[in-house]
Amino acid sequence: MKTTRIILAGGSGFCGHLLMEALSKNGCEVVVLTRSPGTATGPARLVSWDARNLGDWTRELEGAQAVINLCGRSVDCRYNKTNRRLILESRVLSTRVLGEAVSRCSEPPPVWLNASTATIYKHSFDREMDEAGEIAGDKDARDEFSVEVAQAWEGALEQARTPATRKIALRLSMVFGPREGTVFRVLRRLARLGLGGSMAGGRQFVSWIHEEDFCRAVQWLLINENLTGPFNLASPNPVTNREMMTTLRRVAGAPFGLPAARWMLEVGAFVLRTETELMIKSRRVVPGKLLASGFRFNFPRLEEAMSDIEKRLAGG
Repeated sequence: MKTTRIILAGGSGFCGHLLMEALSKNGCEVVVLTRSPGTATGPARLVSWDARNLGDWTRELEGAQAVINLCGRSVDCRYNKTNRRLILESRVLSTRVLGEAVSRCSEPPPVWLNASTATIYKHSFDREMDEAGEIAGDKDARDEFSVEVAQAWEGALEQARTPATRKIALRLSMVFGPREGTVFRVLRRLARLGLGGSMAGGRQFVSWIHEEDFCRAVQWLLINENLTGPFNLASPNPVTNREMMTTLRRVAGAPFGLPAARWMLEVGAFVLRTETELMIKSRRVVPGKLLASGFRFNFPRLEEAMSDIEKRLAGG
C-alpha cells in the first residue's frame, strides 16, 4: 500500500483491531482515536478524543493519508429510549465532528472511509440488494429504527463539506473471524451445545464476510482513487439462516441442532437483553460495486470461510 499514516476512529472493537493489525503489517502508521488512550492493545499509537468535540486530536489529521471511522455503540442491546439515543448519537456525532475536523485541515486526508451497515436495505427474501437496492424499514423485521439510524449515519457523511477528500460509506455485513466474543464464536458455541438449528423458520438471508476479505476490501477502497460513495462489504454469496446453521454444524462437528421458533427467539432476546431483529431480518446483500471495481474475494463461499476459521481455532 502507498498510504503511510492512517487515522482509525473507533479502533477498540473487533473490526478495529483487525484493521489495526492488517494496516500495521503493511507498513502503515496507525493512529487510533479512542476514549481510553491508556489501554493499548496493539501496534497503534493511541490518541484521546470524545467522538463529539474538536480537540488536540484534530492535529493528527493533517497530512494523514486516510481516516477510517468505525465508531458506534453496539446494537446488541434492547432498544429502549436511552439505548436508541446512544446508538444514534455515537454514530452521527462522531461522523459530524470528523467532517468538521477534515474540513479545517490545510492538508486533509485524501480519503475517508466511514462505517455504515448493510441493514440499511429493505428486508428481502427474493431480491439481492446491491448498492442500488431499496432502502426501507419493515414492520415484520422490526428494523425501522435500524434503517433510520443507517440513513442518519450516511447523511452525516454526505453533509460533511470535504471537497478535497474522497468519501466512502462502508455498508458492513456480519464479519466472521475466530476471536472470542465475535458472532462466529457465539454461533459455534450454540451449535456445539445442540442449539444450532434454524431460527424463525430459517428462510431469512444472512450476509457475511470473512475477516481477511474485510481487511482486503478496506485496503482496496483506500488505494483505488476512483472509488467513492457507498460500498457493500459482504460476500457475493449470501445464504439463508438454515443453510448457515447447517454449514456451521458440519464444520464444527455438531451432528444435530434444535431449531428455534420465532416466539422462542422473542423470549431469548428479552432474557439476553437484545433484539430479535438481529436474527430475523433477511439481509440479501451483495457487493455489486466492489466486484465491478475488480476486487476478488479469497473466501467467496460460506463453507470455505467457516472451514478456514474452524481450522485456525483447532490449531490453537
